[in-house]
Amino acid sequence: MSDNRNLDDAANGIDPATNDNGVAGLPENAFRELAADEQYHPVMHPARDYREVTPYSVGMGLLLAVIFSAAAAYLGLRVGQVFEAAIPIAIIAVGLSSALGKKDALGQNVIIQSIGACSGVIVAGAIFTLPALYILQAKYPDIAVNFFEIFLSSLFGGILGILFFIPFRKYFVKDMHGKYPFPEATATTQVLVSGEGKGEKSGSQAKTLIIASLIGGIYDYVLATFKWWAENVTSIASEWGTALAAKTKLVFSVNTGAALLGLGYIVGLKYAFVIFAGSIFVWWIIIPLMGTYGAPEIASMEPGAIFSDYARLIGIGGIAMAGVIGIVKSWSIIAQAIGLAARELKGKSSDIKEVRWQLDISMKHIVYLIAIALIAVLAFFYFGVINTFWQALVAWLVVVVIAFLFTTVAANAIAIVGSNPVSGMTLMTLIIASAIFVAIGLKGTSGIVAAMVIGGVVCTALSMAGGFVTDLKIGYWLGSTPRKQESWKFLGTLVSAATVGGVILVLNDVYGFSGPDALVAPQANAMAKVIEPLMMGGDTPWILYMVGAILALILNWLGVPALAFCLGMFIPLQLNTPMLIGGAISWFVSSRSTDSAVNDARRDRGTLIASGLIAGGALFGVFAALTNYMGFEYTNPLSMTTSQALGCVMYLLLIIYLIVDCMRAKKL
Repeated sequence: MSDNRNLDDAANGIDPATNDNGVAGLPENAFRELAADEQYHPVMHPARDYREVTPYSVGMGLLLAVIFSAAAAYLGLRVGQVFEAAIPIAIIAVGLSSALGKKDALGQNVIIQSIGACSGVIVAGAIFTLPALYILQAKYPDIAVNFFEIFLSSLFGGILGILFFIPFRKYFVKDMHGKYPFPEATATTQVLVSGEGKGEKSGSQAKTLIIASLIGGIYDYVLATFKWWAENVTSIASEWGTALAAKTKLVFSVNTGAALLGLGYIVGLKYAFVIFAGSIFVWWIIIPLMGTYGAPEIASMEPGAIFSDYARLIGIGGIAMAGVIGIVKSWSIIAQAIGLAARELKGKSSDIKEVRWQLDISMKHIVYLIAIALIAVLAFFYFGVINTFWQALVAWLVVVVIAFLFTTVAANAIAIVGSNPVSGMTLMTLIIASAIFVAIGLKGTSGIVAAMVIGGVVCTALSMAGGFVTDLKIGYWLGSTPRKQESWKFLGTLVSAATVGGVILVLNDVYGFSGPDALVAPQANAMAKVIEPLMMGGDTPWILYMVGAILALILNWLGVPALAFCLGMFIPLQLNTPMLIGGAISWFVSSRSTDSAVNDARRDRGTLIASGLIAGGALFGVFAALTNYMGFEYTNPLSMTTSQALGCVMYLLLIIYLIVDCMRAKKL
């Protein structure tokens, strides 16, 4: 072993009676680049064995995967945003281990978080694509959707994402140490480390999370079930706003839910602002221009209809081009990671391969598993989706090539900004796949089903790859065994895929994807809008796609994150506005003091509160869906004006709670 710590406890000042360095926190060089002769030493000593995979850690991880899969699916389909479950799951794991009095729980908590985090990534892959089949089913009744298509698409996509990313692990989490910020992994790691501290800190964190979860959950449950205040506060609810929209097509709106506010806080001001800027560009520039100077049939449309039928498509083209730009920028990463994997496959691995902390599933086993997975995917396409072997083979090739190439793009996005733009990359996949399918004679409704199921596999694979880099970076910082994280990730994927399939079926029965109370599912609606003209022989709006592609090139040239901006262009304004508000709160509470330690404490407390708002709002949202599913009906007697006014008041109170509670934090 070449760990220049010499792996000697006494020589390194490590007390054998404690967890390594007393688990006082992460090493000083955890977040910065290392000097030429400097090594990073994780919290858990690389030469020791720790309790990681136990019945408790696996069982709790699977339970949280089920709970958060249901919650994330509801939130994603209802309001169009999928939260990453890593932070709230880590908080729950720490709170439970503290409540149960478990000793040396850090390794087990990493496994709980890693298994449970399958929920968010599997949900993103499934709900961004497969609900498009339900959306198009209303127009084309011969489109059939069943549980096994959703389940197997999510399962195989998740498995491919795991297997394709493992060869890149050492590059992203070890070789690039300190060069990527890993915002979500950083926050989650800090939560897990704090749980090992002594005193009142762990209990205080659990209490903060529980209170925030109850506030967010009850708030969103009442909002969804009784609608005592407006879910969307909009300018067109007033006379002046209606007149303004009629003349200029200008509209302003904001969703008043708790979960979205918390999500915006965690995303942060910079990224939220870029997304919001994309929305404003569409809603306050593109739509007014189209509505004022466009063709008469466009000028007669409502702003929302112009957005859905025309303006949003520019964003789709921009996302597709931003994905291509990402692949070009990541080509050197792909080459380096393949080189690392090839050397290990040939038995030329580095001399630290025996250290527990750096043990992956062997590359030979990875190759065998990839081969088995790809054969299973081909069989699924042939027997379950397409039924013509050579067409199934073409679809299989599309999945393999695109999923592998985009793996690094997804991981890179997570490492830099903490948000995975899989929807944009999947849109490009659908456009490419549909053009190929039409060329080989696979079109019509059968082509739609094939393209969406295949899109689901690719989307889930990319979502998993992006999420998995977070898990493995957390494990790297803390010193868990990568091979154990990698092995048990498959079981979490299986459970999450089954849960998501069931939840999508239930939510479709309760809300549906059309009508006044329909599920928003913005990404799936965008997918449906792209796929229909390609497969049904309609007019494909290539000009709008090209405008978006050119815009993405210009944004990239100017240094603006093109993926984030263009993503904001096709998500409804009311869902992006609370993201900006939450991000602004995060900036505000973390910049009021002249003491940086106080600012950090306030920001971290806000992360706990925001995580609680997200988890509570989403979980109680599932309860609201079940309430409606069981037949409960309530008619709100309040007028629209009163409901809108109450929406403003309640949302303001929620914002005040978040700010005031964050400002209570003091430096440690």
